[in-house]
Amino acid sequence: MFNRAAILLGWCLLVIAAVTSSKESLFTNHFHVTLKSGNEEVAKRVARDTGLRLVRRHLGKDTEFHYVHDQVPEADSVLSRHLRSIADHEDVARVVQLEGFKRVKRGFKPAKATQSRQKRSASSDEPTDPMFKKEWYIKNTGQAGGYPGLDLNVLPAWKEGVTGNGVTTAIMDDGIDYMHPDLAHNYNMEASYDFSSNDPYPYPRYTDDWFNSHGTRCAGEISSKRDNGICGVGVAYGSKIAGLRMLDQPYMTDLIEAAAMSYKRDIIDIYSASWGPTDDGKTVDGPRNETMRAIVEGVNKGRNGKGSIFVWASGDGGPDDDCNCDGYAASMWTISINSATNDGETALYDESCSSTLASTFSNGKASTLDAGVATVDLYGKCTLHHSGTSAAAPEAAGVFALALEANSNLTWRDMQHLVVLTSKRNHLYDPNGKHDWTVNSAGLEFNHLFGYGVLDAGDIVKTARDWKTVPERFHCIAGEVKRLYHFNVQNAIEMEIDTDACKDDPKHRINYIEHVQAFITLKSTRRGDVTVFLTAPTGTTSLILSKRQKDADSKVGFTSWPFMTTHMWGESPRGKWKLKVALDATDASVHGVISEWVLVIHGTQEQPYKKLRSGLSSKIDVIKKIHEKKSYTE
Repeated sequence: MFNRAAILLGWCLLVIAAVTSSKESLFTNHFHVTLKSGNEEVAKRVARDTGLRLVRRHLGKDTEFHYVHDQVPEADSVLSRHLRSIADHEDVARVVQLEGFKRVKRGFKPAKATQSRQKRSASSDEPTDPMFKKEWYIKNTGQAGGYPGLDLNVLPAWKEGVTGNGVTTAIMDDGIDYMHPDLAHNYNMEASYDFSSNDPYPYPRYTDDWFNSHGTRCAGEISSKRDNGICGVGVAYGSKIAGLRMLDQPYMTDLIEAAAMSYKRDIIDIYSASWGPTDDGKTVDGPRNETMRAIVEGVNKGRNGKGSIFVWASGDGGPDDDCNCDGYAASMWTISINSATNDGETALYDESCSSTLASTFSNGKASTLDAGVATVDLYGKCTLHHSGTSAAAPEAAGVFALALEANSNLTWRDMQHLVVLTSKRNHLYDPNGKHDWTVNSAGLEFNHLFGYGVLDAGDIVKTARDWKTVPERFHCIAGEVKRLYHFNVQNAIEMEIDTDACKDDPKHRINYIEHVQAFITLKSTRRGDVTVFLTAPTGTTSLILSKRQKDADSKVGFTSWPFMTTHMWGESPRGKWKLKVALDATDASVHGVISEWVLVIHGTQEQPYKKLRSGLSSKIDVIKKIHEKKSYTE
C-alpha cells in the first residue's frame, strides 16, 4: 500500500517544485542531512566537524537528521558557503539547505477577550458552563440570528456517554495555553512539543495583540472541560488535547512541517491544521517532499497501522480563491473542512473547491452580537469571536474524536467514508444561487461549497459503533492525454479518456470510486481566468478549478498539478471521462495551452457498504440499493 502511494506521490512532489521554482528562493539556516551510514554518534560527529547544531532525527530514519547552522543567516537569497564543506564530509551522503516559505493562520482576527466564570442554572442533561448557551455550533436554538437545529448535533452523542474519551487531538499551530483552567485537565503533555523552540513546552509567545491565541482557541473548541464554571465546553470534552507549536517563526521549513505531522503518531490520533499557503487568490502551493512523506507514512503507519487522521481548514481566500490550489486541503490524505454560518450560508471568506469533504461552522453575521465561535482564549480568558475556517477544522476534529471513542478501530479511510455517509444538507445553501445541491449516480448528495454537508456527531457516532472496515483501497492510472491543445476565450477545449478502470489488472482494478485526481499541465496568459470541469461517465460534473480573479500569472501555470474531486464517491468509474478547459475572461486576447491530462482513480474493488446492516444511515441504504441494481464490476 505504501509503495503504491509513493508512486503517486512522485507526481505531487514534482508539482510543488515546478510551481514554486519561479519565485525567488529564500534559504534558511536549516539543513537536511542524509548520512552514508551510522547512528546518533555519527550525526554528532558531523555536527562537531561542520559547525552544525543537531536538532533531531528526521522521521525516525536511521541516517536522516535535521540540523541548524548558527553562523548562517536565518533567511538569505543565496545558498550558504558552508554547504560545500558539509557535503564534502566523509560521513555525508546528501545535504539540502532548506528553503523558507510562509504559512498563515486562517481566520485570525484580534478580538477582545472576556472573563466568563460565573455559573448558570441549566437542565441536568446540558452543560452548566457559562458560555454554553452561546455555543450555537453545538446547540443552535436560533441565538445570534441562527437557524434553529443547524448545528453539529452533538448532544445525542453526549447523551450516550460518548465524549471523546481515550482520543488525543494535536493542534498544529502557534502553541497552546496549557495552563488555562479550561484546558489543563485535558492537556496531553506526552504528545506535545515546541518545534519553534525545540523543547517540550509549546506555550504561545506573548504579543501585545494576542496574535498567538490562534492555537489555544482551536484547542478550546475540542477539549474545554465541562461543568467547571469556566468559558464553554468542547465538542469532545472528554478527549485529550496536544500542542505542536510550529507556526510561530519567521519562515516555515519542510522539515519542521514534517516533524510536526509525524510526532508521536501512535499516541496522537488526529492532527488538526487551521493554516496553509497564503489565501490571496493567486498562490498555488502545498506540502514539500518531506512533509508529503510524513503525511503518507502517517496514513499508512500512524495509530498503529490504522492511519493518522489529518483535518484541514479549506481556506479563507473567499470567492476569488479555490482550495484546489492548496495542496494540503486538496490532498486525498487529508479531510478538508469548509465552514458555514449559523444560518446556513457561506461566509464571505469561504473558499470552495471539489476536494472539500464536509463542513462545520465558523460564525454568523458580522452585524450580530455573539455570532462568533465561543471558546477559550489566552491567559485563562474566554472569547466569543473566534472565526474563519480556522474555527471549522477543530470542530470537525472534535466530532472525529467522538467517532473514535465509539469505535477505536476506525481507519483513516473509514473516517472519510463516515463523513460522506453521515453529513447532512440540513439548511445549508448558496445565497448567490451558483452552486446547487446535486445527487451523484451512487445516490449521494453533494455541493461544491459544502461537500457532503454539515457534520452530524450523533449520526457519525451511531454509525461508527457498528462500522465494518472498508475494503482495501486501490488506484488506477485510468488514462492520459499528452498533446498540445490551444484554447481561448471563444473556444474551450474538451478532451476525453475512455477507461475500463484497470478492469483486467487485479492489482489496480477499481469498481467503486473514492477520490479522483486530474493531473494537469497548462499555461495561460492569465492563469486566474482558467476554469476546468471534469465529467464522469455517469454524467456527474465537478468544477475542479474555478476562476481566480486575482491570479494574473502568465509564466508558471500548472505543472502536473493534482486537481482532486470527491464528487464521484461511490460511482462506477468505467466509460468516457470528459475534461473541459475554458477561459472566463472579458479580454478576448487571453489564451492558453494544455499539454497534459492524466486521470487517476482511487477506490475499491468490493462494494464498501455491503457488510453494513440497514438502518445505520439512510445514505447507506440508498447506495446499497443502487449498487444492487447496477453491476459496477462488469
